Amino acid sequence: MSCGIEIRPLAGLPEIAPGAPLAALLALAAASLRPFLPHDVVVVTQKIVSKAEGAYVDLALVAPGAEAIALAEVTGKDARLIELVIRESVAVIRAAPNVLITRHRTGHVMANAGIDRSNLAAGHGDAALLLPRDADASAAALRADPAWGGDPPPAIVISDSFGRPWRFGVINVAIGVAGLPALVDRRGEPDRSGRPLEVTEVALADMIATAAGLVIGEGAEGVPAALVRGLAWQAADRPAAALVRPVEQDLFR
Repeated sequence: MSCGIEIRPLAGLPEIAPGAPLAALLALAAASLRPFLPHDVVVVTQKIVSKAEGAYVDLALVAPGAEAIALAEVTGKDARLIELVIRESVAVIRAAPNVLITRHRTGHVMANAGIDRSNLAAGHGDAALLLPRDADASAAALRADPAWGGDPPPAIVISDSFGRPWRFGVINVAIGVAGLPALVDRRGEPDRSGRPLEVTEVALADMIATAAGLVIGEGAEGVPAALVRGLAWQAADRPAAALVRPVEQDLFR
């Protein structure tokens, strides 16, 4: 799927405010890398997409209910934050001191329903930032924006940091995708011995998001996007929703 991959940070982006022309800002940040090539991918952190979409909630306006208060006692977390987590989730998977894992309404199983309070802009000190309402739709809208200019628009991956069962540490995964196959089904293809692959499905978008995370970082790096160049694929486009395993196939309940 590649022939020499480059991962280039898109630095110099301003603080993203609600309503910001995100595609135009990303295109400007990538100006030195133009023209875009076929199969170029721009990986954008969920945080700046949510900021541009104005997905802030003022915690001072959140009244926690009984479930949130009970979970706050278990986890030691702010009951107002937990109330938001409950509103954004369809199920609480695990609650323990300093840990709250839920199934987000989009199907992703993640800590705190993806709600974040780090690296928010000045003036949002008592706020929380939600995930995009529909990250695949957000990716598609970004890619379709005419601000990319006359080049073929890059594919878009919206990334977020996830923990993983049975392993320490977080990695970046794709929660929104446009212009590439998020999941590539290779079942039925022969291996080098001619034996058909039986279970191999490649989470291409997750792999791209994780690779971009090497230059984007997780803390105060201030690099919320990256260009990944040198990939190749032939499979049809599939959204990030294709990566979410259905509840009935959950092997860890």
